[in-house]
Amino acid sequence: MSGTVGERLPSQTVVPASQHGGLKKMPPYWYPYTTMAKERWLGREILEIVSTEFRDRSMEYYRYALESGVTTINGKVAKPDTIVRNGDRIENVVHRHEPPVTAKPVKIIHHDKDRDFLVINKPGSIPVHASGRYYRHSLVELLRNEFGFEKVYTINRLDRLTSGLMIIPLNADLARSLTDEFMKGSVRKEYIARCKGEFPEEEVICEEPLLTVDRQMGLNIVHPEGKPAKTVFNRLRYDANTDTSVLRCRPFTGRSHQIRVHLQYLGHPIVNDPVYSEERIWGPNLGKNGIDVEPNSERFPPTAPEHLKTDDSPESLATVPKPGGNSNGGTDNTNEVPQGVKLLPRETGHDIGMGSPVPLSTEAVDIITRLRNMKDEDEDWSRWRDVVFRAKGALMPKSFRRAPPLPSPNKRKRGGRSILEPIAADDNESSGQGVSPGDLTSTAVAAALGENQSTSPVQVSFHDNTVLSEAVAQLTLHEAASRLTSLVVPEPATDPTGTLYCPECYLPLHPDPKPEKLHIFLHAFRYELSLGRFETEMPNWAKEGWEWER
Repeated sequence: MSGTVGERLPSQTVVPASQHGGLKKMPPYWYPYTTMAKERWLGREILEIVSTEFRDRSMEYYRYALESGVTTINGKVAKPDTIVRNGDRIENVVHRHEPPVTAKPVKIIHHDKDRDFLVINKPGSIPVHASGRYYRHSLVELLRNEFGFEKVYTINRLDRLTSGLMIIPLNADLARSLTDEFMKGSVRKEYIARCKGEFPEEEVICEEPLLTVDRQMGLNIVHPEGKPAKTVFNRLRYDANTDTSVLRCRPFTGRSHQIRVHLQYLGHPIVNDPVYSEERIWGPNLGKNGIDVEPNSERFPPTAPEHLKTDDSPESLATVPKPGGNSNGGTDNTNEVPQGVKLLPRETGHDIGMGSPVPLSTEAVDIITRLRNMKDEDEDWSRWRDVVFRAKGALMPKSFRRAPPLPSPNKRKRGGRSILEPIAADDNESSGQGVSPGDLTSTAVAAALGENQSTSPVQVSFHDNTVLSEAVAQLTLHEAASRLTSLVVPEPATDPTGTLYCPECYLPLHPDPKPEKLHIFLHAFRYELSLGRFETEMPNWAKEGWEWER
């Protein structure tokens, strides 16, 4: 049966997460992944694509990473100006620093072994699927690694910050059948929310259309060009001590952030929603009755906070030193601007709206800008402090080389995980038993060696015959598996300014979030469908008179 727990091969073993102060934390690790070129990427340079799709690192860092050779297209090393074409297979190696999630466990409410499905209660802060910086902290991977369910089908999704009930088939046939039920709207869903203010006692129906206007930030607004959406709200109680209301919410459609945006539009956003209930983003009106949607093409370059303003910003490729330093290992401080240099969308501010299906208004652009700035501030402006790598060598996972170039297009495997192969100083002596970077942290492996750490150089070969040498260790697969429980990640390094950064990928580090900031007061409480009626316990924050730290 698909839902049974099977033995895991040593190469599939993962370094376990640890728990600290209500958070579950994963050591950073190298991870190779593969994707096929998306339609919106075609005909664009890879640096422009990477810098507009992702915002975790600075513009200069993305150029540096590409020039280090960590990305290949169809098996050949990609450079920053490589153009992406239709049918391209893009492979990338990243050093993942997964954000912490809540230490509250995923609860299995019901496991129907005969009909082959699960009913679970997902804590807030855990994304359903791997996306962005999340992989092993996603629900799918947690069910796989902590519960042993090798194949699950997530037919209904909850936002990362939303907690509550999910129905998860364990075979494809049931998944198709239940997907059809959700698509037809025959599944009855009921959520619980705590919103700002005194919500009306009578039933309120909101049918405003919703539109996703920024893919990076996941921002949705009420817009006449949006998709139809309908939510019915009923007040359960009003708590005068906190000036908040507990609601029953019944969505009849399944749009992204539907309940959150509809409540914001009604003037009663979810009280602790970090996006739709934040004055720093929306102003004192908090988006009540929607925003202006009159298109405006004017954009402005992003600006650093006052304490980080410099003529040498890592967010501008036209004025920064060349990555990698000079031949003496120092930094090349000549800030020459090449003649005819082309500024990328992220440098001019035109990346805002690139993912929107409609032209954005000035108000929408301002909201997205403030949302981005707030996220940067919450992460201690790490993008603007992202300069340590300038004095370092090329970025590359240690002890690994890429698999051979791809076969002809009609014989390629589409999508899936990339593969890196271990490489020793002498290929003839290599046993091929190295540790997969997708399964063990390279920093942890090196630390586990202690006094036995090898100092023989290991070469990393690119397909263009470029070779990087690094004095690193290599464990056999069996050695690594036997040491999993004792692996320790090295302490972060510090630059001369006191900034903590990762010693492998040079990511500026910032403090962990507080556990109470990792969820919102929105909970999937009850589902009724062909399999039956299922519900969870009422969340603590829905209790009468409940108070919390604000």
